[in-house]
Amino acid sequence: MRAAIYARVSTEGQQQRGTIGSQLQVLRQRLSDEADELVAEFCDDGHSGARLDRPGLDALRDAAEAGLIDLVWCLSPDRLARVYAYQVIVLDELARHGVTVRFTDAPPLDDDPQARLLTQVQGVIAEYERAKITERYRRGKLFRSRAGEVIAWKTPYGYQRLPRDPAGPARLMVFEPEAAIVRRIFADYTAGGHSIREIVRRLCTDGVPPPTGQRPIWGTSTISRILHNEAYIGRVYFNRTEAIPDHRPGRRSKQIPRPRDEWIPITVPSIVDEVTFEAVNRITRDNSKWSPRRAEPGQWMLRGLVKCGTCGVGVNCHKMRGRNGTWHRYYHCRNHDPIKAGGPDKRCPERNIRADALDTFVFDQIRAALLRPDVLATGERAVAAHTPIPDDELLAAELARLDRRLHGIEVERRRLIDLYQTALIDLPELQRRATDTDTRRQDLQQRRDALTTQRQQLTHDNQIRNRVAGFAHRVLTVIDQLNFDQRQQLLRLVVD
Repeated sequence: MRAAIYARVSTEGQQQRGTIGSQLQVLRQRLSDEADELVAEFCDDGHSGARLDRPGLDALRDAAEAGLIDLVWCLSPDRLARVYAYQVIVLDELARHGVTVRFTDAPPLDDDPQARLLTQVQGVIAEYERAKITERYRRGKLFRSRAGEVIAWKTPYGYQRLPRDPAGPARLMVFEPEAAIVRRIFADYTAGGHSIREIVRRLCTDGVPPPTGQRPIWGTSTISRILHNEAYIGRVYFNRTEAIPDHRPGRRSKQIPRPRDEWIPITVPSIVDEVTFEAVNRITRDNSKWSPRRAEPGQWMLRGLVKCGTCGVGVNCHKMRGRNGTWHRYYHCRNHDPIKAGGPDKRCPERNIRADALDTFVFDQIRAALLRPDVLATGERAVAAHTPIPDDELLAAELARLDRRLHGIEVERRRLIDLYQTALIDLPELQRRATDTDTRRQDLQQRRDALTTQRQQLTHDNQIRNRVAGFAHRVLTVIDQLNFDQRQQLLRLVVD
């Protein structure tokens, strides 16, 4: 008979260890003993038996449909499929095409009810074993991740994964050639002020290869993922998603995110510091807030800065044509829309305000404040009124007094040592007095450190006050020469 053999292993690890070779060896020997003609071998290396879309199995089914084989040899029913329903589908399809299926670890099916019952029981047991293995695998990964082991084989750019060894569990180590590129990307985005597309162009110009090497240039999404990946500040996470059934055609399951409190953090070496990473998030929020997309150039100077005084929500920008055909631009509360407001009764009653009038008024107020040093100084004094400014001379005198007392305590400590060495006091008395002396010295040192910090802050505040007049003078020479974009940036710095 024209016979074919089918073999399957589930994981890539079994594939690398060559366990499929042992199946093929057993099947070839059995086929030789039965004196059947071997016409084809179908193998699925590293494919799960819980799926029917396997290349080797599809080729076997196509060969059966074409009438190329009369017999199929397989090691056991669970090699065909781990799910009993899938076993029935494959066996019925092969039987419909006149192909007999034989198992080396099970009796021939034929028309023997007992053999069919045994095959069915083996299929149910295989499905149970698969569920049990899956659960053990899941709980094992949870335990290892909570112990600090890096489970995922896909490592972030800039790291290398070290497998488990006698020195410790699987872990990540910094791969310096790539880590230098990561630091450059963060520096270009934060300190350099470059956009993500500009960073891509700079990397391409310098000939830096992308992570996978499948594309000639870096992708903008790749740069964005790097900038927001917490691995670079020393934290990777496991158990971030869970699989749920997917009812879409051709899909078995899909991944959805878990609540963040269920994530398992794993500590890894950091490449950038927390300050730089937070700066990335702040710049991203600002870019989203101040994005020029869908904004009319040269208009809406206060876009993103105005809030409704009644509702406390942001305002939208819109323009409308007047009766004479001219366009007018307005800021209007978002709650003018009853749907956004949550009902007609919550609609904002305030009227729209002309954008050009509000832009001019606010800029004139800012300009007047910046050009008058007395106004800035008055505001600074109003803030300082809640925290009275100490006198520098008094602080200096108090520091000198504390220095003298600290010197006196040090002299007292040396005298105690001299008294003990001359046997005028015993050891317990020395320890008691030394403890009291140390306590007083620590208290005086803490007071001195606090006064030193306060004096340094006072010096800094005095420098700021001295610079106010100079700042106003410099602003006076350039503020009337600013273009629209520069005025808008100035308002965002002052108002926001």
